[in-house]
Amino acid sequence: MLKKILDHKTETFSIIGLILLLAIIRNYESQIFYDPFLHFFKGNYQNQALPEFDSFKLFASFFFRYFLNTAISLGILYIIFKQREIITISSFLYLVFFIILIVLFFLAVAFYKDNFVIFYIRRFIIQPIFLLLFIPGFYYQRQVLKK
Repeated sequence: MLKKILDHKTETFSIIGLILLLAIIRNYESQIFYDPFLHFFKGNYQNQALPEFDSFKLFASFFFRYFLNTAISLGILYIIFKQREIITISSFLYLVFFIILIVLFFLAVAFYKDNFVIFYIRRFIIQPIFLLLFIPGFYYQRQVLKK
């Protein structure tokens, strides 16, 4: 295993660098992005009313953050699998998931008002969770197709 990592130093350091970029985005999220829900969900939010927010600024901020996370995630997927087909299908899935999640988020904020639902939909928008699902999924698919 160590020999394999040493044989692929460039790929290993590239992946580490991209993961560090994801960590930097997460660390400086309050300075980079407009998100009044950041502080709201850090407190005791279960029975509180949602904070006031500018819908357009929130959408633009979510879009920008999702785009950054997606671009970095696609870079990681490409380094790991080195297949354009995986990047193509991942890009399509990221787009579809963003559309579904952003619509669900604003519908939940407008009509549903359940803080837990809003919290988890927002979490999928602002965090690179799909990367954690795609890596084992594509790895498994590659192993099955080899047989």
